[in-house]
Amino acid sequence: MSRRHSVAPVLFWLFVFLILMAIAWAATSNSSLAQGIQESAGLRHDYGVVDSPFSVAAHNFRYYKFALPQGSRNVSIVGEFSAASEAGTKQERDADNSIEVFVLSEAALPVWQNGYATTSVYQSGKVQQAKMQADLPAGAGVYYLVFSNKFAPKSSKRVTADVLLRYGNWMPRSVQLAGQHFWDWLGM
Repeated sequence: MSRRHSVAPVLFWLFVFLILMAIAWAATSNSSLAQGIQESAGLRHDYGVVDSPFSVAAHNFRYYKFALPQGSRNVSIVGEFSAASEAGTKQERDADNSIEVFVLSEAALPVWQNGYATTSVYQSGKVQQAKMQADLPAGAGVYYLVFSNKFAPKSSKRVTADVLLRYGNWMPRSVQLAGQHFWDWLGM
């Protein structure tokens, strides 16, 4: 057998191995490049919940309803928001620029509306701005993204928010984590 014929299968299998490693990396990595590949391959998609400014009056709240279809899993609510007082003077505006943000289940919303403590998927506390990320329970369900200004004595708030549902990878979370640890170990 000639040397030329013995090298060809090795190169072929090396090429196949490299292609399989690239596919595994693209499917399991959390890097922005891998996420872009996942989205273009149709493995991920996002759904906007809110992405425009709005006002919330004093002693009031505003909510955005969203539903997860049957069989949903690996879904997170992610985004960022900021609030600014719409009060008259600069001193009044600077005094109270905070808002509270919650993600509540359909059962928890009326409990919260009536002033009782309840469990939430996400709770920001009183903040002027924040980034949010919370995993939603698997399965179908109706949820509410709530922007609360119930605590403000007299100032309404102008809220800017960009929040979306991020449908995660089709792969089980344990496989994603194992893959991420592997790529971190390799420095990728």
